[in-house]
Amino acid sequence: MRNESAGHQLAAPISRRGLLRSTLGGAVGAAVAGRSGSAADAVKPPKKLLLLFLSGGASQLETFDPKPDSKYGGPFRPIPTAIPGIQVGELLPHTATILDRLAVIRSVNTGETSHFRGHYLLQSGRKVPGYPVLGSVMAQLLERPGDELPGYVTMRRQNPQAYTDVGDAGFLGPRYEGVMIIDGKPPANIRRPESIDVAAVTTRDRIRRLTNQRFLERRSPRSIQSYTESFQKADALMRRREVFDLDQESAADRARYGDHHFGRNCLLARRLLESGVHCVKVAHHDWDAHFENFHWQRQRCLEFDRTFVTLMDDFRDRGLLDETLVVIMGEMGRTPRINYYGGRDHWARSMSIFLSGGGLKMGQVVGATNSRGEDPVRRVMNSNCLLSTVYQRFGVNTDHHFFDNTGRPVPILTDGEPIRELL
Repeated sequence: MRNESAGHQLAAPISRRGLLRSTLGGAVGAAVAGRSGSAADAVKPPKKLLLLFLSGGASQLETFDPKPDSKYGGPFRPIPTAIPGIQVGELLPHTATILDRLAVIRSVNTGETSHFRGHYLLQSGRKVPGYPVLGSVMAQLLERPGDELPGYVTMRRQNPQAYTDVGDAGFLGPRYEGVMIIDGKPPANIRRPESIDVAAVTTRDRIRRLTNQRFLERRSPRSIQSYTESFQKADALMRRREVFDLDQESAADRARYGDHHFGRNCLLARRLLESGVHCVKVAHHDWDAHFENFHWQRQRCLEFDRTFVTLMDDFRDRGLLDETLVVIMGEMGRTPRINYYGGRDHWARSMSIFLSGGGLKMGQVVGATNSRGEDPVRRVMNSNCLLSTVYQRFGVNTDHHFFDNTGRPVPILTDGEPIRELL
């Protein structure tokens, strides 16, 4: 994507927040720029986003881009899928049966082998901190009057944290920061302490609002507004705390998803999206297999495969799939060679990502790598092509700009063409 030249958008400094809203929010439901009148425009934009992040970098060779005839292809065999002629690794037998509900991209070259920068690049389109990640952008874009729950919730385990926390809202501010769910536990302090009664809470809140109002009379509103927005988010969480309680799900449903972090978090993600949260990110850990790669890929796929298909079946049966865009990715691929320790190391030149729902064209594989899985040989694309596709599907023209804390215009993306086969 290119920068826009200065124009009427940049000539109205009176309300950066309002301009950002008009740039993003006004695009929801509108036809993608340059495609007005096409049949694809009749497909309604999605309303929700689910990001499943395979933290550490899943091996494309053991999952969605098997190379059984390669010297380093590994011991696992490819299996047929619901798309005729397309195969995936045998570690994903359940996912193979619903591949016609997915779109697989096999030709992504990120150029980045650092975990931290890879996490950030895949979610923000940048390698340096300070920019909003996809979840925070979606929280701002999809925000509606009367929303009680936060726009963005992100889930991970407590230890080891590794490189999963890469920042969220950047210069969009704390209003759009992701609410963190750690080890499946509800956000801290969302219940009123029994020692404080309702009358005391009401009195304290009135004093807080009056104090804020007096404070604002002689000061810039930005910092106090950030505090107010954080307070309002916490207050809303307290009113809707029941949505975080998995005990309200049946024992049978909890068993279907699996008794592990990823299973519980996917079930909670479904509850949150059904309850009004606009964007959820779930991290699935330990794909970084420098040692005993085939053992680790087997363990990770065993957790992921059944839980993912259970989630996709529930989305279909509950009518969530058409209104929710699901993105599954990690921060990198793995080396097409096996190292001394039986592991695969970091590999930036080829990785696989896949998507479902949201009105995209499913049941296809886009791109291809060479016979060893080293490099893309057809439809080479960078990670921003994925972000550009997501923004386009939500009706956002990626030539538009954010404005940072200094008022400087910042393009949503600096490069990356949408994946036209999906739109």
